[in-house]
Amino acid sequence: MSGSTVSARASPYGHREAPCGHWRCCGEQGRGQRLMLSPCPQSQRAAALGVLFALLMLLIIYSSGNGSEVFPYSRLRGRARRPPDLKKWGVKSGYLPVCGNKTLTAHCHQCVIVTSSSHLLGTRLGTAIDGAECTIRMNDAPTTGYEADVGNKTSFRVVAHSSLYRVLKRPQEFVNKTPDTIFIFWGPPAKMQKSLLKIIQRVSTSFPNMTAYVVSPGRMKQFDDLFRGETGKDREKSRSWLSTGWFTMVIAVELCDAVHVYGMVPPNYCGRRPPPRRLPYHYYEPKGPDECTTYIHNERSRKGNHHRFITEKRVFSSWAGLYNITFSHPTWP
Repeated sequence: MSGSTVSARASPYGHREAPCGHWRCCGEQGRGQRLMLSPCPQSQRAAALGVLFALLMLLIIYSSGNGSEVFPYSRLRGRARRPPDLKKWGVKSGYLPVCGNKTLTAHCHQCVIVTSSSHLLGTRLGTAIDGAECTIRMNDAPTTGYEADVGNKTSFRVVAHSSLYRVLKRPQEFVNKTPDTIFIFWGPPAKMQKSLLKIIQRVSTSFPNMTAYVVSPGRMKQFDDLFRGETGKDREKSRSWLSTGWFTMVIAVELCDAVHVYGMVPPNYCGRRPPPRRLPYHYYEPKGPDECTTYIHNERSRKGNHHRFITEKRVFSSWAGLYNITFSHPTWP
């Protein structure tokens, strides 16, 4: 090849073929007909790369349009700065009274968080839990019938908007049984302030001894910002819902000098080999879903909104030394 001239090559059909990228006649029957020449190997590779590039760009655009990020991730994002000091968040400004002008000023030297896990069944921890200075429970986890294992004392009950009805429709279990309990309700600010707050207020008028607060809109944003700062993931873009455990752990750190958590499994628990035995997700729902199945499904799913339980536990593990948090039944490494 010299200059810009490309030589034609001999064809097995006895005529001269045009170079790649040109038109040619094909055989005796093809004389007078112009057909597209099949591309050379180099052209085939270029075309294939072009198609792959186009598909990749479409995939990126589709993923961006969905606003979803990949879960799970094997480790937490390395911090570019020191984590915020949860002790300095200021309890009073974060929790608004349902009735009156009271402020949340409670403080405990030693607290226990009683999870809803089936790991507590058969532990006979009730006496130790009731002996703690402050006891924190979640959502609609009952104590009646389970006192030997989970105790009965309830200083604080942290309740998600999705569990609000289940708690308030059983006042004899959750309101009257332990009248000193302080309720902290959390949920999307628009939903809480437009409808759910009115329901809580109506119940409060029937039980004047009930003390209840809702998480303020500003504090709700802080919880989201904290998740992003600790994990590097935007909660909404990654289609995540913060769990009641997330709110409860932060509130406990705010209110307590030391926190002991009963029944929460460590972040690597469900990945152990051989796999752990199957247990119901809640101790009070023996026919409910399996604990590890629930954790793994929520962690990995990209369709719909899900709790990232395992990711949250990784964060809790990183907080243990910072905020004097210990775990037992099972014990964390």
